[in-house]
Amino acid sequence: MEFIELIQAKYVVGAIAYSALGTVILVLAFVILDLLTPKVSVWRELVEKQNLAFAVFLGAVAIGISIIISAAIQG
Repeated sequence: MEFIELIQAKYVVGAIAYSALGTVILVLAFVILDLLTPKVSVWRELVEKQNLAFAVFLGAVAIGISIIISAAIQG
């Protein structure tokens, strides 16, 4: 079997589509998180104040939301 036969176009297109969907949902989740916390400026906390605790918190939120999105997409 040739390598090209092993890769079917429908699987590649599906992977790209679901990756794009997951990325869009993750960005929307962060936008919603930013809207729910109006007293906290994400940019100011991360860049200007260099708040490491806030950066770790956002990283944990990103991983948690990514796991939830992945489970929802896989069914």
